[in-house]
Amino acid sequence: MRRQVLLFISVLSLSSVFGQVSYSIPEEMAKGSLVGNIAQDLGLNVKRLKSGKARVYSGDSREYIELNNERGVLLIKERIDRETLCGETTPCALHFQIILENPMEFYSVTVEITDINDNPPSFEKGEIKFQISESAVVGATFDLERAMDLDVGANSLQNYILKPTDNFILKLYNQADGTKNVEMILQKPLDREKNEFMSLVLTAVDGGEPQMSGTMQILITVLDVNDNAPVFTQPVYKATVTENAAKGTVVTTVSASDADHGSNGKITYSITNTLDEVRHMFEVNHENGEVRLTGQIDYEKKRNFQINLRARDDGGLTHSSKVIVEVVDINDNEPTIKIMSKSTIISEDANPNTVVTMINIQDPDSGENGKVQCYINENIPFVLKSTSNNFYSLMTESDLDRERASEYNITVTCSDEGVPSFSSSVTLTLQISEVNDNAPVFERSSYEACIVENNTPGLSVFTVKARDADWNQNARVSYILEDSSVNGVPVSSYVSVSADSGVIHAVRSFDYEQIKDFQFRVKAQDGGSPPLSSNVTVKILIQDQNDNAPQVLYPVQTGGSLVAEMVPRSADVGYLVTKVVAVDVDSGQNAWLSYKLQKATDRALFEVGLQNGEIRTIRQVTDKDAVKQRLTVVVEDNGQPSRSATVNVNVAVADSFPEVLSEFTDFTHDKEYNDNLTFYLVLALAVVSFLFITCLVVIISVKIYRWRQSRILYHSSLPVIPYYPPRYSDTLGTGTLPHVYNYEVCRTTDSRKSDCKFGRAGSQNVLIMDPSSTGTMQRIQSEKSILDEPDSPIEVRMFTF
Repeated sequence: MRRQVLLFISVLSLSSVFGQVSYSIPEEMAKGSLVGNIAQDLGLNVKRLKSGKARVYSGDSREYIELNNERGVLLIKERIDRETLCGETTPCALHFQIILENPMEFYSVTVEITDINDNPPSFEKGEIKFQISESAVVGATFDLERAMDLDVGANSLQNYILKPTDNFILKLYNQADGTKNVEMILQKPLDREKNEFMSLVLTAVDGGEPQMSGTMQILITVLDVNDNAPVFTQPVYKATVTENAAKGTVVTTVSASDADHGSNGKITYSITNTLDEVRHMFEVNHENGEVRLTGQIDYEKKRNFQINLRARDDGGLTHSSKVIVEVVDINDNEPTIKIMSKSTIISEDANPNTVVTMINIQDPDSGENGKVQCYINENIPFVLKSTSNNFYSLMTESDLDRERASEYNITVTCSDEGVPSFSSSVTLTLQISEVNDNAPVFERSSYEACIVENNTPGLSVFTVKARDADWNQNARVSYILEDSSVNGVPVSSYVSVSADSGVIHAVRSFDYEQIKDFQFRVKAQDGGSPPLSSNVTVKILIQDQNDNAPQVLYPVQTGGSLVAEMVPRSADVGYLVTKVVAVDVDSGQNAWLSYKLQKATDRALFEVGLQNGEIRTIRQVTDKDAVKQRLTVVVEDNGQPSRSATVNVNVAVADSFPEVLSEFTDFTHDKEYNDNLTFYLVLALAVVSFLFITCLVVIISVKIYRWRQSRILYHSSLPVIPYYPPRYSDTLGTGTLPHVYNYEVCRTTDSRKSDCKFGRAGSQNVLIMDPSSTGTMQRIQSEKSILDEPDSPIEVRMFTF
């Protein structure tokens, strides 16, 4: 088998690659026969054919050729009969396309079907009869019916042979359509008396290998005297008719004349076309030669016809002529839009010029009626470009965004240039698939929220909200607390965030006095792959709550020794007895303290400063005033609701210590007795229960401890730094200590029975008493010059014996 391959490749600016391959094969090849190696001829890999889902696209015509993707070859799918496929058209070819996807490509393939000599010449009739006058002159012509051969080229009808040739010879005339008109010519006069009936055999032979032939018998009856044959007025008649003309339309009228008279001059017209479709499309009036249309003419099927006519008189003489009928095209076909390959879904991140659909446009009309222009609807990110003759590619023109449009209905409209114009359209629905191209966006650039201290753990503080413009899983937002620390503590121990709702919960109960505010970052992350995220800063402000009552720093309240402030009887009005010092660890108005005198032995003698807590005399002290005065002072903050603390202040109105000693001796005796009794009972119980073990452990521990301490002090070179109690700075006059105190206390081994109360610099006389002591107490008074200096430190030394 001889194969011819012709390959043309054109590289266009589009994303598809086009090429053309031509093959030549004979007709009647067996099913499954090899046409050609399309992969090799196009320079494609067999894997590319598989991955691209290569297939044959042949439009509406039958598929005679199939593609084997495994081998990359074209095979015969159905037996091809060139005569059935193309008729007389030469060359005869199949046109189809090879379509590939991902990316889209198509190649045009042309397979020329060559003819083989599989049809012998044949005549429509097996025999033909002639009645010829014996007076027929030498050279008289007799038109014979032509044989038809469906083959073409060298395999078509080539020659005629007439036997015997005693009286007649053949003469062939080449026609414009490539056929041969055959006539029988009288070369020897006839003699009816010698031979009234004659039988000839006309043989038609073709030029194929092997040669094939067909025969027709010619029966001749010799008549008497009809020596004039009919003659047409024109050898060729020409006419036009528009397609879709109505049946019965007169195409033309032919005319012939005969010089004979009578029956020999009567002419009959007939059509001599045999195997073609002329007889089904036209008819001639036997008497007047009027040619009429009897069938439906379609320009797209056949554009011209040749009608062979015969004029015959009753004497048997004939003459032939022909009518060439040209079919005039009208715009009677609308363009046909065929989708070769299309994608119904395209990703929103597809690059511009990505081919979406490939379209083939067909309009069987000719000229301006067959010129087609196509366009699509406006304001969409797509463009329709012509890639080759009658082929269009629908491709993306700009970037796609599913968030703006998730679906496009693209209408492709094609119109021809005929008058009137015909058009057709098709609508393509294209879905835009989702790509995670949008990060979550918080509703606010930053968040700030307040929470009241002493909250319940797990309390919902507030909610952060982020939105994602994507769809489905890509728009599902999760909230994550970013790792950070607040004062060295992980922020996760302060707050937590709900991954689904973004609700921020307090993990612990906050204390304003420990932390007043803190900030952290929350990340919103979508569910795409890879995920996208954004951050926002959240600041939490702790609001103070009045949860702390005032604490009295001075005078110190204990359950043992009694501290009394001494006021001399010579004290004037406004004499500063002492000052109640208190603090409140809350802030703001919750820490504003006020002092009130709740109870007093003599309310007319003392008053308390509302803001500074100073206890002063409001009148002159007299001898009638009791020596022992007891004041109860309430310290109250300004919170809602307010909290308070009380302190008892004992005041001794006397000029000397012995004067008031008896008054305060019984005051603490009972309480001290009860305390001592409890102490001894507990001590006795502990000694009895753990005597042995405790003694052993204590002795060993003490020895080891003392040995280690002696070694540490012996080898240590560090300086000894004395410890001083913290200062309290007096701001806004809220009752803090303005002085520095150093106390040195010396006690006996039995001093655990007594307590010491320490005085303050604001009072010149401080009485410290231990009722259980049998010794005397020395009273230390500072010099007048030291007391006059408000910022001078006062050193008080107290000894208890």
